[in-house]
Amino acid sequence: MDCRPVASDEALLSKIAKHDQTALSELYNRYAKIIYSVAFNGLKSVEESEEVVLDVFSQVWRIAERYDATKGRVDTWLFMLVRSRILDKLRKQVRIQLSSPAVTKLSEIQTSSISIDPTDDVIINERRARVLAALQLLPPEQRQVIELAYYHGLSHSQISVQTSISLGTVKTRIRLGLNKLKSALE
Repeated sequence: MDCRPVASDEALLSKIAKHDQTALSELYNRYAKIIYSVAFNGLKSVEESEEVVLDVFSQVWRIAERYDATKGRVDTWLFMLVRSRILDKLRKQVRIQLSSPAVTKLSEIQTSSISIDPTDDVIINERRARVLAALQLLPPEQRQVIELAYYHGLSHSQISVQTSISLGTVKTRIRLGLNKLKSALE
């Protein structure tokens, strides 16, 4: 049993402002589950909720010195950051739905027919159908970035600019989506 005194949230933030990773870890352990729950309640997406948790603690790491105890408690400040992230993600989802001509309909993607052997054409078409079916299983936000990367040839940075999503989030969505595609295609 650990007999060390429990540090207050304010003390942890003070240490985080001095780049104490142990303090960040302790604050994360204290609040990550509840932040995830709040995010999931608003977003209804496991991936988006996980991103919110990571984004919030990344922001805490960057701006901990700005916390002012006279303006409110640490948990209130954290939940304000969470709320802001959730609203940002909901706004982006609306923008993506309203402006999705950048994403080609998967059914419109055709393979080139350079093959001489009809057997090769059949194999390619079967693989294409499996990949398209697996893509449909992905959450829309992951499918979008994968389509932009692989069907439109955009770099991660270009996708970030075009979709107004942070570069880290683009990379995370592509990684998560590719892992799900791999599992679905095995």
